Amino acid sequence: VKMKFACGIIACIAVGASAFAPSKAFARSSSLSSTTEGATYTFTKSEEIFAEAKELMPGGVSSPVRAFKSVGGNPVVFDRVKGAYAWDVDENKYIDYVGTWGPAILGHADDDVLEAVRKTMEKGTSFGAPCPLENELAKAVIAAVPSVEMVRFTNSGTEACMGMIRLVRAFTDREKVIKFEGCYHGHADSFLVQAGSGVATLGLPDSPGVPASATAATLCAEYNNLDSVKAILDENKDEVAAIILEPVVGNSGFIKPDKAFLEGLRKLADDNGALLVFDEVMTGFRVAYGGAQEYFGVTPDVTTMGKVIGGGLPVGAYGGRRDIMEMVAPAGPMYQAGTLSGNPLAMTAGIETMKKLNQPGVYEELERKSQKLVDGIVATGKKHGHAICGGTAGGMFGWYFTEGPVKNFAEAAKSDGEKFGKWHRMMLERGVYLAPSMYEAGFMSLSHTDEDIEKTIAIADEVLSQL
Repeated sequence: VKMKFACGIIACIAVGASAFAPSKAFARSSSLSSTTEGATYTFTKSEEIFAEAKELMPGGVSSPVRAFKSVGGNPVVFDRVKGAYAWDVDENKYIDYVGTWGPAILGHADDDVLEAVRKTMEKGTSFGAPCPLENELAKAVIAAVPSVEMVRFTNSGTEACMGMIRLVRAFTDREKVIKFEGCYHGHADSFLVQAGSGVATLGLPDSPGVPASATAATLCAEYNNLDSVKAILDENKDEVAAIILEPVVGNSGFIKPDKAFLEGLRKLADDNGALLVFDEVMTGFRVAYGGAQEYFGVTPDVTTMGKVIGGGLPVGAYGGRRDIMEMVAPAGPMYQAGTLSGNPLAMTAGIETMKKLNQPGVYEELERKSQKLVDGIVATGKKHGHAICGGTAGGMFGWYFTEGPVKNFAEAAKSDGEKFGKWHRMMLERGVYLAPSMYEAGFMSLSHTDEDIEKTIAIADEVLSQL
């Protein structure tokens, strides 16, 4: 069956600050001895383990982007992580800018978080019943995020988005939703339409097994283009339940919105009786303590969250206005549940992480370091004659091998993917771990030092001179 959707569909499915000196609270001095100029890593044990993994798990991985399909070669197999660094099973050491895909904002395996989790673990790993830790984390989230008056915890960002889409449809009594090309909201059927991230990385035209009926009510607009949203709303008068987006796109690389675009979406939602939803699974507590909605000063009706609020453990959440959230069972008729939701270990890790993030200067420091890295990489790239552009928001960043600026997924897709693959492998072989897809953002942590960043730029200089 040839599936047809409202937006030229699945062809693209897919996939500041104050510069105070870093203190001990933000970064540890480190002597990073990974490679000398010209020396590169070998991956004998990683190759052996991954070869076995491919016989045991589809593609040898538990999540597709980890397979390095778009960058060539096989993935390295991690043994341990600490602070800004990761070590693979061959004892190669990396400066890590993936940070377990965003949660490791303090740095990996923070001592205080680990100690708090250890103490909680002594009481049990899962209760399946209410516990005070849920209240504590909920109060912290509500206090931090402008749109959230009530919150429901889940076990992943995908779960949070599944609950969110059911909620906005229940509250508005409408079925259709607007999403944006290149924005990823988890792997639920309704969202696998021009979805960015791993599906773009793999170049899949669509996902088999997704019925046409599951995506028929999902309408796609172009990011940073209000006219495309207006056109859809005009064609579907009084039928759209919500406008849903990543307020900073991290699943098509790194795409920052025009503030006027977000403000325009807020007005369009209000004028059309639709809800505005920010998927802040990636940006929440990452670009600012109150998320992208604090960073840009635009407040949605509903927010999804994950990653950072679990401090490195599996977690997700969705929240919003009280009148909307009271639709969720058992307060209301919209059903959603989860055996491990509100897990005490995840709640503890989230609480301890947020305590550290809610300190003066944290996000200014994250953005300063992110900007230093991006400025250095872009300048080095241009020095060697490469088309390159980049950007930052708090502790989130990215760059493309294209002149830019990149404002939407179509422009991101024009980036030089072949060059990115070579760049990724050569950086990896020299001790810098970057996301293995040009359709993924990078993440800075409080543990990264200026020395780490300068070493990364120096390695990039060597690599870019050879590309």
